[in-house]
Amino acid sequence: MLTSSTRLLRLLSLLQTRNHWMGPELAERLEVHPRTLRRDIDRLRQLGYPVHASSGVAGGYAFRAGQALPPLLLDDGEALAVSIALRTATAGAVGGIEEPALRALVKLEQAMPARLRQQVDALRSTILPMDRVGPVVDASLLATLASACRDQLRLAFTYGDSRGRSAERSVEPQGLAHTGHRWYLVAWDRVREDWRTFRIDRIVGVPMVGAHFAPRVSPDGGDLKAYVSRSLAVAPYAEQARIVLHAPLSEAVHRIPPSVGVLKALDAERCVLECGAHSLDTLVYWLVVLDLDFEVLAPQALKDRLKAIGERALRCAP
Repeated sequence: MLTSSTRLLRLLSLLQTRNHWMGPELAERLEVHPRTLRRDIDRLRQLGYPVHASSGVAGGYAFRAGQALPPLLLDDGEALAVSIALRTATAGAVGGIEEPALRALVKLEQAMPARLRQQVDALRSTILPMDRVGPVVDASLLATLASACRDQLRLAFTYGDSRGRSAERSVEPQGLAHTGHRWYLVAWDRVREDWRTFRIDRIVGVPMVGAHFAPRVSPDGGDLKAYVSRSLAVAPYAEQARIVLHAPLSEAVHRIPPSVGVLKALDAERCVLECGAHSLDTLVYWLVVLDLDFEVLAPQALKDRLKAIGERALRCAP
């Protein structure tokens, strides 16, 4: 039989693992009588934990959002995961959360037992952060966009394109995606009547939140990150190329990320890559280091550039 305080902690931990618990099942897990369970639920409520009860055949207990944030109970793995996430957040990938993340990290590590602090110290010494790549976005802007996606509310905002031009956009937001370099909003553009991706760092000012909208079928089967990657790969770059890779599609997809280009099977041993870049030199460098045999279908300028690079390499290393 667990002591009263230990049982309360166990009960709190169980309530946080599911959206809903049947009363008899929860009492059985704790090995207590249902009356004891009800008394323990009342004690948690007195401590500020918002535990809701429902009656009937499907009645039971559920942990719901309350008026204030009560203490959370984390197991070892969850505490380590939160610690790593908070330390990453202090690097400044999202603007405005560095200081709150650092304060939360200090509180968390102070409450950790010695065995967990040793693991966190080991991770801190071995996981070295890389320099931040890409623009910083404001945390409050991310929160506004995420809330609009969740609640299916229209958004209106001023958006600047790659040429520095601004335009007013009215959209139905679907979700947010991070490619490792930038944050993107996937939304249905109400004027263009099509799905669009928007770089969040190019949204000017504070978006205006509007009325509710009816949900739509998400692009790419709901895989928004894949949709963003594909949209970036076929973006209107200055240089577009079609290249035959002498490797089966199953091998190429593991070597070429979706953000680089679109891959299509040609036969059992080859596939076609459609991609773009801001300059031919970028494509030349990328193809050379890919370490695959290939054949350029277009453009002719890329073929000429590769031939010139090859001749220079032979002169330098005959």
